[in-house]
Amino acid sequence: MKVLLAVDKFKGTLTGVQLTEALAAGLEGAGGCEVVTCPIADGGDGTVDAALAAGYSEVTCTVTGPFAGQPVTARYAYLQTERTAVLEIAEAGGIARLREDQLDTWRATSYGAGELILQAVGAGARTLIIGLGGSASTDGGAGLMQALGVRFQDAAGHDLAPGGGALGELASVDLTGLDERLADVDIIMASDVTNPLTGPAGAAAVYGPQKGATEEQVPLLDLNLQKLADAVENALKVSRGTFARASGAGAAGGLGFACLSVLGATMRPGIEVCFELTGFYKHLEGADLVITGEGKFDRQTLQGKGPAGVAAAARERDIPALAVCGVRELAEEDYRAAGFTTVYSVVGDTQATLEESLANPRPYLQELAATISSTHLR
Repeated sequence: MKVLLAVDKFKGTLTGVQLTEALAAGLEGAGGCEVVTCPIADGGDGTVDAALAAGYSEVTCTVTGPFAGQPVTARYAYLQTERTAVLEIAEAGGIARLREDQLDTWRATSYGAGELILQAVGAGARTLIIGLGGSASTDGGAGLMQALGVRFQDAAGHDLAPGGGALGELASVDLTGLDERLADVDIIMASDVTNPLTGPAGAAAVYGPQKGATEEQVPLLDLNLQKLADAVENALKVSRGTFARASGAGAAGGLGFACLSVLGATMRPGIEVCFELTGFYKHLEGADLVITGEGKFDRQTLQGKGPAGVAAAARERDIPALAVCGVRELAEEDYRAAGFTTVYSVVGDTQATLEESLANPRPYLQELAATISSTHLR
């Protein structure tokens, strides 16, 4: 039997690659099947790892972190033959780089994301696949645009300080300094976020609080993002709202807006991009069973997340799909309706407590893999 392992990360515990390795060890230990691995992601963190597992090379560089003046080491994946680079916004200004008491989206910047783009373009990339998600900033991509040569100034002619909070002082935008090399680069944003830039469903209102924005700051950030959008769209000579109201403009603290407007990027579903990146459909050919999963199996899992995409693809080909997770919060009728034959959970189907599953899930995952082998592969 051919078993395809196509799993996402256990967020904060195991990457998709590490999770795949743990499950593969359990399946191979039980014997009697061919195990093919294909780590996946949905456009958020894990996208670079998925590309590396598919044969891309890892490149490291130094860029600005979530706050100005604090450099970090970031990674991206590069395939020289295709001149394609895979980037994650979270590698630069990621929220995962900060403790909860450090969150300050009022000051956080997306500048490092722009530097990451320049690094990849400088290495020769002519196609950029950018995973949106996990950003600490709510600056509408202003920092990213500044790194790429755009100037934002206040009424006194001074360059704006970093962060969404400073956008309230914005008086003028100058796009003439935008790096000319970007005109020859195709940019694809991998994301399932459909939020516009501003308003009740916008970047500040929906995602600001989890990035540290206070109740007082959220409406101010929303006003600042609207001010940025008006200025940029005016500079581009397009109608108000052309890009700010577009689906996905609010992704990554508004970075989606910057890429759609100034960079001419396209937005595609994260799991769709990942499937193409990793050769998922080719791996799926001839499979007798597909095993997918992620850390928490809940309602969000069914809304464009990687495992749901895997199950849908398997169901179209009449291949049974199982899932493995850390915590299961879906009723059987719900996950079956989504195409999953069954869902195994570390917490509930092994002796592990929630704390144990977070601290060291590997032995429990191997136990679940052995259970799957004895139950479904005989």
